[in-house]
Amino acid sequence: MSNVFYRSRKSYPTAVSASGVFIQDDQGRSYLDGSSGALVANVGHGRTEVAQAMAEQAARLAFVHGSQFSSDVLETYASRLAGFLNLPGYRLWAVSGGSEANESAIKLARQYHVERGESGRFRVVTRVPSYHGASLGALAASGMGARREVYAPLMRPEAWPKLPKPDPSLSGEADAERLRALLEEVGPESVAAFMCEPVVGASDAALAPNAGYHAHIAAICREYGVLFIADEVMSGMGRCGAPLAVRLHDPQVTPDLVVLGKGLAAGYAPLAGVMASGAVYDTVMNGSGAFKHGFTYAGHPVSVAAGLSVLDIVGREGLVDAARERGAQLLDGLRALQGRHPGVLDVRGHGLLLGVILGDPATGQPHATPGAAERVAAAARDAGLLTYPGSGALDGMRGDHLLLGPPLSITTGEVTLMLERLDTALERGL
Repeated sequence: MSNVFYRSRKSYPTAVSASGVFIQDDQGRSYLDGSSGALVANVGHGRTEVAQAMAEQAARLAFVHGSQFSSDVLETYASRLAGFLNLPGYRLWAVSGGSEANESAIKLARQYHVERGESGRFRVVTRVPSYHGASLGALAASGMGARREVYAPLMRPEAWPKLPKPDPSLSGEADAERLRALLEEVGPESVAAFMCEPVVGASDAALAPNAGYHAHIAAICREYGVLFIADEVMSGMGRCGAPLAVRLHDPQVTPDLVVLGKGLAAGYAPLAGVMASGAVYDTVMNGSGAFKHGFTYAGHPVSVAAGLSVLDIVGREGLVDAARERGAQLLDGLRALQGRHPGVLDVRGHGLLLGVILGDPATGQPHATPGAAERVAAAARDAGLLTYPGSGALDGMRGDHLLLGPPLSITTGEVTLMLERLDTALERGL
């Protein structure tokens, strides 16, 4: 018997190798990784130069604790990343995963206001549906009073007001105005931050607001003294055809905090982080002088070396442009599949973050019970294609979808193969 605690009761094949956009299992089967795992493997599998960079860093300096040292590789990476993202003056808080990064951003937003003497700001407005990670409960369960004190208000349910998801029928500006209404309802003086995924990931496959939304959100946040947090864990680092998805329609949009993960190290090492504006950083450092938060592996040199190598690949191979070009090809192919399969109600997305919305062809509405996405995903696996199924976007239960996001390095021929295998899966699974 296995001693592994699996995520579910389903049977898991054992992966033994991977190269490019393909993963091989121990039975000799090959799978086209149409979801980059969980939209992580941005530069593809089997990049030996990333492994070499990690090995060299591990031999030179494998670990130092962030409370005691910085490192050359961290300093270099933070500078390179700020340049790639066009966030001059921003500071990188590097951690191990998206949940840690989002929790860091939430706590940093709270501390920022406390340092400014506005300790009444404890609410963080988010949207429904949305997914930002799974770690905040860890602090609520902890019994270390000194570390809990500043953040105690965050543990109350009323600390998380919910804004409806983007509405495609509204202009971006009108859609964003709903944030103003919510702020006025709960009391803007109690709100620390608004956090959203510029292009929604797992919870509502590739849903994005109309042009003008994020620019207007940023203006409303400035007006009310609320920090704007862009959760780009899934959508950032070129995935949507731009370094940051929040700037797809307006390159001038500049959130106060940008949360990154997944594609930072592209699966070669655990790496995520928060890019904090100079104003946020200075407020904390000129106040109490320290961010009251930390993780053991924050800024881990080997993970950061992987991130630096991945950034080299993204730049050298033009993968941001490639994501936009191959994404357009894939989206055109998905629209053709929508015409062939009535159970596909919609296809959408930006770059190589794309969603396939499934439902009842007779009514054009979601199925009464979920299951279509899992059936299609199972059929896709049988056809040699990995996808990211999900459900519940409509009301927590109804609303089946597939999230698609192959490596940004995928070729035109591999996109065609991906569409052929998805066509087979839709034929068998719907």
